[in-house]
Amino acid sequence: MTFDSQERPRAANNDALASTFSASYAGVVAFIAVATEGSFARAADRLGIGRSAVSRSVQKLESQLGVRLFLRTTRSTSLTREGELFYRNCHPGVERIVQALEDMRDLREGPPRGQLRISATVGFGRHVVAPLLNGFRAHYPDIAIDLLLDDRTLDFSADRVDVAFRTGRLEDSQVIAKLLIPMPMLVCASPAYVRAHGLPRRVEDLAGHTCINFRTASGRIFEWEFKVDGRIQKLLPPSNYTFNDAELVLRAVLDGHGIAQFGGCQISEHLRNGRLIACLAQYAPDDRAHYLCYLSRHQLPTRIRVFIDYMTTAVRALDLQCATGLTPTSVAPPCDATEALAADAA
Repeated sequence: MTFDSQERPRAANNDALASTFSASYAGVVAFIAVATEGSFARAADRLGIGRSAVSRSVQKLESQLGVRLFLRTTRSTSLTREGELFYRNCHPGVERIVQALEDMRDLREGPPRGQLRISATVGFGRHVVAPLLNGFRAHYPDIAIDLLLDDRTLDFSADRVDVAFRTGRLEDSQVIAKLLIPMPMLVCASPAYVRAHGLPRRVEDLAGHTCINFRTASGRIFEWEFKVDGRIQKLLPPSNYTFNDAELVLRAVLDGHGIAQFGGCQISEHLRNGRLIACLAQYAPDDRAHYLCYLSRHQLPTRIRVFIDYMTTAVRALDLQCATGLTPTSVAPPCDATEALAADAA
């Protein structure tokens, strides 16, 4: 009983506050319009409502305040002394509200400006996103960039992220995901490793090779993925090295210490210049990609829209898909040491 008696007055007070604020706000808006226009009729036209609605809102406000705000005659409307005082006190606040509305409209429709918070995985952010940011800011110098590199999947709301670059398979149906480029997963080795150990022809051959594994941000070891007979097959090969930094995995492979599976964008340049040789391409999964993600297609601020457009064009223009040519759909490429090195030398 005590609980109910305490809660009822509180709820009543909340309702009273809500109704008072609602009436006061409408009344203040109507009052400012009439004071500015000098007429109830012109104020109604400016607000897009009827003259009687403006009059009722002002009368309710006068009742709440217990004073008359206007002197009304058939020919003119003027402020009382109390009305002049109230107008002077209200006007700065109304100006700030109007400015806030204009600022929001400017962010939506005006020149791109403001801060942009971007999230990307470490590898893709470091190799692809970061190098493109200077070009973006050259076009839009009034946009400040805050780039977060993290292999964890960040929460858009909690981490206040505007745009995120994500890789792999997307399972979050709450975000809009724009496909940027495919993400081939390729097993690679250095020419030195190939000369000493050859390359695997089949997934089963990995057991006879020195593999290097990557430990993800969650602490689990990344499973190698292959598409065998149309089905995804995951494998965790035994390894002599395991690193929680993708750059260290790449360095170990480049130095000839073993083989590893990489995303295409991380190794595309090394494949082009012959520092790495890919194999098992016929088993590469084809349902992984790089995506640009955001929360809604509607009411996007200008700064986000221009960033999405710029980065989509810029990323697709990069030569990051040279690895996709190594992914035949039916016939496996020759992957023994002699043939791979001959292709590399050519």
